[in-house]
Amino acid sequence: MPRKNESYETMLKKLEEIVNEMDTGSLSLEESMKKYEEGVKLTNKLYKILSEAEGKIKLFTESGEKDFKVES
Repeated sequence: MPRKNESYETMLKKLEEIVNEMDTGSLSLEESMKKYEEGVKLTNKLYKILSEAEGKIKLFTESGEKDFKVES
């Protein structure tokens, strides 16, 4: 399972590896269930990171950042 200091990209790569392992069909049922559980946990952590980033973006745009224009 990922440590708290792992980056979004590292966790996403691990999730991709899990999906690829499960796609091969070479895992036992027990191994597949463990990988599935790990994948769900990673997915939840990734979703949380994305939700937090979305919240920050909304906060910035609500405070007027969306009206910023560069004049030439």
